[in-house]
Amino acid sequence: MRKFVETIRNIFKIEELRQRLGITILLVLVYRLGSFIVLPGVDVNALNEMSSAASNSAMMSLLDMFSGGAFTHASIFALGIMPYISASIIVQLLGMVIPKFKKWQMEGESGRRELNKITRWLTVAILIIQGSAYIISMTGPLNLPASLSFRIISVIILSAGSMFVLWLGERITERGIGNGVSFIIMIGIIARFPRAIAEAFSDSLSANGAGGLVLFLAEIIVLVLVIAGAIMLVQGVRRVPIQYAKRVEGNRVYGGVRQYLPLKVNAANVMPIIFAQALMLIPASMSTRLMSAEGGGFWASFMDSTSFWYNFVLFVLIFAFTYFYTAIMINPMQISEDLKKNNGFVPGVKPGRATAEYIDTIMSRITLPGALFLGVVAIMPAFASLFGVTTSFAQFFGGTSLIIMVGVILDTLQQIESYLLMRHYDGLMESGKIKGRGSIGAY
Repeated sequence: MRKFVETIRNIFKIEELRQRLGITILLVLVYRLGSFIVLPGVDVNALNEMSSAASNSAMMSLLDMFSGGAFTHASIFALGIMPYISASIIVQLLGMVIPKFKKWQMEGESGRRELNKITRWLTVAILIIQGSAYIISMTGPLNLPASLSFRIISVIILSAGSMFVLWLGERITERGIGNGVSFIIMIGIIARFPRAIAEAFSDSLSANGAGGLVLFLAEIIVLVLVIAGAIMLVQGVRRVPIQYAKRVEGNRVYGGVRQYLPLKVNAANVMPIIFAQALMLIPASMSTRLMSAEGGGFWASFMDSTSFWYNFVLFVLIFAFTYFYTAIMINPMQISEDLKKNNGFVPGVKPGRATAEYIDTIMSRITLPGALFLGVVAIMPAFASLFGVTTSFAQFFGGTSLIIMVGVILDTLQQIESYLLMRHYDGLMESGKIKGRGSIGAY
């Protein structure tokens, strides 16, 4: 406890870090305040009924989690930051097939500005489509006016609110702590946690009395174990030894040292889950009855995130997307060429194509357990629901939300620790430095 208090004191001794933390907290409060501002013309009584019904729907809880509750509250921030994430993913994929986009990706800061401009315009287009679909789908449940002028104004408000959230995220990145867009998503997820755990606790008391408390404690223990597994997945690396040849320049000798190339077990990070869930939400978004699926059948099972077919297809998609995105992010031939240019080589392996094949073989082997574990983490909420965990609390037992929370928290703590170490203070942990996700798979 004394170590913790001393660390907090050291954090506030650093003026720049103190200012950045203050700006981050202030912008997060603005975001949370906007999440409770309801769209004009919404029937409050109908909104309360829909919110209570959504708490029992696994699909609606999943959609609501990434907006911090703004989705079912018909807030001006209901669309959240996810349209920008979707636009960013599309632009990344376009870089694979369109030479102009690939050229911009290689041009550094100037190319990044062009890609950001295209991403923002694409975000606006996605917002207009999603905003229109949101207003149309909510017209009945919320007794919204059906006039065209009301829908146009509401779409403009939703689009402006989402772009304002993006602006808040960029300000956090520039003047605060951590990646602002990722931080906004994490805050939206964590905002649901107190209510979810309170519902799980009250449900355990009302259902089984004293025995329910034991079950609740068991749920907490399992949650901690799942979080520990997610941390291992995010931080797991396979270190490949790299030897640099000695070279003499004048009277100095350079090289001759051994370093390590860290290959991540989960190089794709959260992207496979985002891709897979985006595809899995297509049947739900096309349905006119989002709150509940009726009629049964194969396609109706995709409306239930706890059904067998939903989770089976989700697992297969995540497994496939993990290999696909890893192949995009990691280029063994490029790594081999960079090592060769810098007089580096893997001991016992010839430079060039042999090194590229060696790295590719290692990536294939370590991606297999990473893909399997990522798929298991993604479908863990369904298993939690089947074992009686409340719908809102079950969403924290895995899926995109857990991977995002773990990754963003580790990145933020790593940045705070770097400020402490630069001022010659101790780090946040006695056992070693905190390792974040790095740049691979970050969004």
